[in-house]
Amino acid sequence: MDLKIMGTIFLSVFLAELGDKTQLATVCYAADAQCKPLGVFLASAAALVASSFLAVFVGGMVAKVVPPHYIKIAAGLGFIVIGAWFLWGVYKS
Repeated sequence: MDLKIMGTIFLSVFLAELGDKTQLATVCYAADAQCKPLGVFLASAAALVASSFLAVFVGGMVAKVVPPHYIKIAAGLGFIVIGAWFLWGVYKS
């Protein structure tokens, strides 16, 4: 695989994960005195690997039926809708 593509994927996923609810949940577990940091790291890393595997598997199956540019358009529209929904909630309250 091309290192430039791998770097782009890594950077985009890394930035998307910063500060999201998954990372906040991991922080909460790591702050719990009953949880060992290594165990929290291994469990959260395994969960991210499993969810990434599922995304790649499903994405590969969907791409056999739907052209990739339609998937990208749908993902972009989904992000716009979610963003608008969050903004609507802020201004509504």
